[in-house]
Amino acid sequence: MAKKHRAKTEAERAPQQGGEPIQKSPDWKRRVRQGEKIARILGLLQLIQSRGRWNTRSLAEELDCSERTVYRDLKVLEFAGVPYYRDGADDSIRVRPDYRFPVPNLTSEEVIGQALATAVTKTPGLDVGPGATPTTRKLAAASGESVRQLLADAARLVCVLDLKLADHSKHSETIKTIQFALLHGKQVVGQYESPYESGPVHLRLHPFRLCLIKNAWYIIGRTSDSTEVRTYRVARFKTLRMLDQPAIVPANFDLKGYFGNAWAVFRGATTYDVEIWFTTKSAKVVTETVWHPTQKAKWHSDGSVTLAFRVDGLEEIVNWIMSWAGRAKVVQPHELRQLVRDRLRQALAMYEP
Repeated sequence: MAKKHRAKTEAERAPQQGGEPIQKSPDWKRRVRQGEKIARILGLLQLIQSRGRWNTRSLAEELDCSERTVYRDLKVLEFAGVPYYRDGADDSIRVRPDYRFPVPNLTSEEVIGQALATAVTKTPGLDVGPGATPTTRKLAAASGESVRQLLADAARLVCVLDLKLADHSKHSETIKTIQFALLHGKQVVGQYESPYESGPVHLRLHPFRLCLIKNAWYIIGRTSDSTEVRTYRVARFKTLRMLDQPAIVPANFDLKGYFGNAWAVFRGATTYDVEIWFTTKSAKVVTETVWHPTQKAKWHSDGSVTLAFRVDGLEEIVNWIMSWAGRAKVVQPHELRQLVRDRLRQALAMYEP
């Protein structure tokens, strides 16, 4: 059964969200500034606890702020009970060696969770920044021996090997730019290589979200000359920089509503009720994974299984079905059965003499 809705002409296009766009609220910006201040003060504490020789000038340079700001932050640390002092020999600022900044009383499960987050963010495709590693190091440095040992053991025993993610190591700066733009509510501009254009196109975007979908990073947003929301693959940006102009985002933007029942990234023009039968040998394997939010399984007496989905568009799901060739059969809809037949004929033709 198929249900029609408004069609789109590009694979990177999706339905527009309703509601008038509004700018980020002052409260949101205030929270960002507060977060930056806290991060700077914690960075200051880490520096003066290290073995380096840090005076107010070198601290200001390292933290990219004024010496007056350093003095204010030192007052905050003093108020919090941090016992720092000036070393008269070289005028450096130090913290008493026996001092440890108070850390939460973490459970074993929480420590293992932090170690797992560190392992995941080191995985190829997700290693687009420092990830959780710096946090884990700081936590270990500020904790007792038992926590440090548990973190070390978990890091040694927990591994994430191959998530089949696209390699974004060459695009870490692009992702960082998008993250900062989203955090500060700013527009971005750059050159984008669309598979549907003959050459790079100039894009000025109001970014809404940064999403990891299936195996790649995407930015969701709209161009400055359009109200239509689209999806752009991060790896296709050849250049990207953040602008000072504020991004305008709909107050009621709903990411789940935006993607609807798309199999992955592209939301097609028609909604289909899909049923796919899997052989007894492949039934247990295919049901180990939730492939789509609408997935339902119907088991048969012979051990085979039929998976049912409701999807918007067929172009993406047909690629997934082809990966199960010989172990799966499309029950419905007819349009999907025909697409699979065509793909199989094309594949077979490549092996004919």
